Amino acid sequence: MIDLIGYGAFFLTTALIFSLVTLGLNLQWGLTGLFNVGLAGFVAIGAYTSALLTTPDDAARLGGFGLPILVGWLGAMVVGGIAAALTGMATLRLRSDYLAITTFGVAVVVQLVALNAQKLTGGPFGIGFIPRPFGSLAETPLLFNLSNLAVVCAVTLIAYLALEHLSRSPWGRVLKALREDERAAISLGKSARFYRVQAFAVGGAIMALAGALQAHFTGFIAPDNYLPILTFQVWVMLIVGGSGSNFGAVIGSILVWGIWAGSGTLTSVLFAPEQQARAASLQIVAIGVMLCVILLIRPNGLFGDRPRRPRFGKRAKAAAIKSSSGS
Repeated sequence: MIDLIGYGAFFLTTALIFSLVTLGLNLQWGLTGLFNVGLAGFVAIGAYTSALLTTPDDAARLGGFGLPILVGWLGAMVVGGIAAALTGMATLRLRSDYLAITTFGVAVVVQLVALNAQKLTGGPFGIGFIPRPFGSLAETPLLFNLSNLAVVCAVTLIAYLALEHLSRSPWGRVLKALREDERAAISLGKSARFYRVQAFAVGGAIMALAGALQAHFTGFIAPDNYLPILTFQVWVMLIVGGSGSNFGAVIGSILVWGIWAGSGTLTSVLFAPEQQARAASLQIVAIGVMLCVILLIRPNGLFGDRPRRPRFGKRAKAAAIKSSSGS
């Protein structure tokens, strides 16, 4: 029973870290309409920044400043936000497919730098000995996992409440207006590029924070952690939960990660060890089938914004009377 509780805490911690990335993507895509398929790059920037700031000195590479973990997390957000802002200023004039290709290129560049800049990132060997928030509890896995879960829950809750406030603020309403009708928003004196760069930077900072949390939760990072499959997972989480809904982003992350982890466990049980490498592709198949089923049943996701249906009959008359009396 204790082992089951410990695994449940580990599972929820990982799922909530994914939900932070999904919340950042929801700000960029769900609220603003920016098609970012390079989110793995911003997660990697946050992870490596925090690792370099907080790890002990290492003669084999730069960094290793030994700073507190909170400083590493704040540094990850700052660097990730600046990287996203620079990317936004250079690419947000593009639209849809071209923006997707450009952001994907940025993620590939970040991954290649992490793989080849061995003096900075450790190269393919990665960075180890990343301090954990409750490293002294590592000998008792249950307490260690529960403590990490409490920290990740607190960070995710703060990010969720902040994004909910922003989405209901005048700033968030401008982003929605730009997403729905850019010309109308510009005609009201709003700068489309200025607001889009802001949204892209804030979303990138949240993604970088998630990368920093993941780095300190596992204690080790490597370039293989930030492959395009990460982008695929997060996009599926947002689509399943519902684009435009922060609550849906969190629930979608937990649901999709549950199916991903469950299908991985199932393949390890059903297939022989020499066949498990090929059977791992069944995880992607399971996610794809689930995505198709949800989109058929609920095209806007589980908690996505529903389009308003036209009113007929008595409801239409009542609405017309109410609007005329209000004017």
